[in-house]
Amino acid sequence: MALYVLLGFSAGLPFYMFSTVLQLRLTAHGIELVVIGFFGWVQLLPTFKFLWAPLLDRFDVPGFGRFWGKRRGWIMLSQLGIFTSMAAMAFTAADKSLAVTALFAVLLAFWTTTLEVAADAWRIELAPTQDEQGPIVAANLWGYRTAMVAAGSGALLVADQAGWTQAYLLIATAAFLPFPLLVGMRPEIKGSGGRWVALATGLVASAVILAVAAAVTAAIGSVVLQLAAAAGISSKSNVTPVVLIICMVPFIIMALTLRTIRSAPPTAWFRKSPAIGPYVDIFWRFGYGALAILAFVSLYRMGDVLALNLSKPLVKSIGYTLTQIGTADGLVALLSSMAGVALGGWLTTRWSQSWTLALGAALAAFGNFGFVWLAHQAPSNTVLYIATAADQFGNGFAGAVFVVYLSMLVNPRYPGAQYAFLSGFAFLLARLLAGAVGSMQKAIGYDAFFVMSGVLSLAAILFLPIIGRMKPRAPDHDTI
Repeated sequence: MALYVLLGFSAGLPFYMFSTVLQLRLTAHGIELVVIGFFGWVQLLPTFKFLWAPLLDRFDVPGFGRFWGKRRGWIMLSQLGIFTSMAAMAFTAADKSLAVTALFAVLLAFWTTTLEVAADAWRIELAPTQDEQGPIVAANLWGYRTAMVAAGSGALLVADQAGWTQAYLLIATAAFLPFPLLVGMRPEIKGSGGRWVALATGLVASAVILAVAAAVTAAIGSVVLQLAAAAGISSKSNVTPVVLIICMVPFIIMALTLRTIRSAPPTAWFRKSPAIGPYVDIFWRFGYGALAILAFVSLYRMGDVLALNLSKPLVKSIGYTLTQIGTADGLVALLSSMAGVALGGWLTTRWSQSWTLALGAALAAFGNFGFVWLAHQAPSNTVLYIATAADQFGNGFAGAVFVVYLSMLVNPRYPGAQYAFLSGFAFLLARLLAGAVGSMQKAIGYDAFFVMSGVLSLAAILFLPIIGRMKPRAPDHDTI
């Protein structure tokens, strides 16, 4: 339990730094709201983690893996990536080049996501049943949300007093604190060699991997920016219709291929493939029910994701200072979030999944509606604290029950890859739309936007009578 509090803390610290804190930083530098919305697409990285998740199941990190094991090795590499990316964001905090800001934000999101993939795979291996998952998920989310609150609150308070560079350096240092603790842990296998040789080898290998990742990301980013410019995308573009069309593509592709997957024998190449086999297995087990499951998971957290990308710009536009926002994101958000996570984790061991998921959706919607109320109140610390508490309690509860639900969908043969796919797909549509929130707000205003986000959370409840009765197909003889 203590280990997963630590792992949650390691993953949670960077998240606000490439999402909410970055949005406020860009706002402070006078960047247009539509462009700030485009930065919401950085959060798409966790959605596509299934593309590299099989690598974490298949390969060890040189040096680290030999001594500390596969899972801890990837966690240690990821922490080095998080530290270097955040330090780079600190030294480019003036945002004179938005392309450079985007590069380091993407790298930070990539290494944060890689840490989560390794930790999630280990968690599912350690706790294969729902009763075991509830407490360990609660512990992990306590650490994660404590870190998010610490990053959001601490970074804003420091930024208000000392500047954005110092804020990012402070959080980078805090995020790196678990690394020496992991170095001091016992080896995965006795007689696996010297600790310091493994550490030195791992650091050299990590430096090479980090450099290659940065170069590849820069190259891909350059191509994307050139394509966007050629397509005429700018701060005046309304990208919402295009994004909505893109959101439908994954469901169309899956519907067209499901019949082939469902009837395929265990010897079919795509069922045996180490690259796509773990993902095909999900559709083979659930059949056309997989479409309902994926539609549900895509919708369940959509309201929260959309609200996250405009909540801080809304609060800032009302007249609250960074210090006031940081204070609200401190103790108030922390206690509310931890209470929501604790209640959600506890109820998953006593209630059916359908009831806990329904309550989570209702609480998340209530938190989103709170921002509409906040927008029509005179600026007051009490009003800000109430809205923040409602939002964080709902997010904490919904997050806890949702993680348990996703974990129970996973085939234990492919814990890392399948959880990466399900949790990534769960936020695909939401994060695609998140990049268009600036355009949405411009078209409908803050009130309608937050009402819409709350209604989307409630809409997920409509799927519960269907997915609550679904059972996976029994494995055939070659997949047992």
